[in-house]
Amino acid sequence: MEIETLILGAGAAGLMCAAHAGPSTLIIDHAKRPGEKIRISGGGRCNFTNLDVTAANFHGSNPHFCKSALARYSQWDFISLISDHGITWHEKTLGQLFCDDKATQIVDMLTGLVARAGATLQLETSLTELGHDGSHFTATLARGNTRRTVKARNLVIATGGKSIPKMGATGLAYDIARQFGLSLTQTRPALVPFTFPDGRFVSLSGTALPVRASTSDVSFDEALLFTHRGLSGPAILQISSFWQPGTPISLDLSPAAPLFDALKSQRQYEGRRQMGTALSAHLPARLAQYLAETLDLSGNLADQSDAALRALADSLHNWQLTPSGTEGYRTAEVTAGGIATDQISSKTMMAAARPGLYFIGECLDVTGWLGGYNFQWAWSSAMAAARDITRQTA
Repeated sequence: MEIETLILGAGAAGLMCAAHAGPSTLIIDHAKRPGEKIRISGGGRCNFTNLDVTAANFHGSNPHFCKSALARYSQWDFISLISDHGITWHEKTLGQLFCDDKATQIVDMLTGLVARAGATLQLETSLTELGHDGSHFTATLARGNTRRTVKARNLVIATGGKSIPKMGATGLAYDIARQFGLSLTQTRPALVPFTFPDGRFVSLSGTALPVRASTSDVSFDEALLFTHRGLSGPAILQISSFWQPGTPISLDLSPAAPLFDALKSQRQYEGRRQMGTALSAHLPARLAQYLAETLDLSGNLADQSDAALRALADSLHNWQLTPSGTEGYRTAEVTAGGIATDQISSKTMMAAARPGLYFIGECLDVTGWLGGYNFQWAWSSAMAAARDITRQTA
């Protein structure tokens, strides 16, 4: 079987590419259903993009790499696409856009576009061998007990990273990159909860509050959630992408209000309150009591001098904690690091050393913030590859 384009991976990037790469395209995936990450994203409503997408919302070894693709296929282009297909949406917070109904609407839209483009989607199909004969990529595909060899002028790798292996994630993209002489940057789980030893926060599990979370000179003002294992919530997921193992994180537990001023004022009319009770006026009650015990805050509020209150406030605006690790790829939303972008065209996503070989989506060393940015990278990088493929076959 000889085709123009073979796409490995029927996730967000792969489906988007197949929908626009022209006929004589085959897209395969070992899963039973396409677009599994789309289906589970955003609690089943898919946070498909963000109103405010710039290169500053992404990080990697080359912070400029994503600029071209994002500019040539922006969030507004994808919003227009889903609107044209009758998918209604809403902004939830911080520019994050979700489907009004179900995430499966986007999967259905993409698979419909794939079919209308004349491309073929084949599921429960695995790659067993891959090579290049000098003019074409040769791929041996297995489906059940059937094996066949496919020759393709173009090969698009859209198999993602290592995140959420229970959904079938593997390091296939990295293996293929190495096979064709491309290098990788270090990979690690990103957008992932932190873990702490000894069940440190078990008593606080389920407690949430707005914080400013910081690490490596990066800060995010969003919600924090205490869990049985440690810390989660948007603020934590955001900084996890930048955190280096063994280093502390900083939590400002009251980013919107100076605690020293509040406690000093409170001392004037509620001085007889115990410190845990006094803190509960500014923080969730369980957290206030936990801090009172952890920091050994004895006595009443009236017993605290200005210096003591200032020291307490400073410690709560800069609560230093060192995670023991993260929950790993098991729950990480994305993989940070990946295929080094200095070997990839930022305009076409094609490997410089191997014409016809494209890498798109999460497998590249481009990681977006939480909030729809990684889906936008999937759409944008897929369109960059698809447009180059159609240009060459025109």
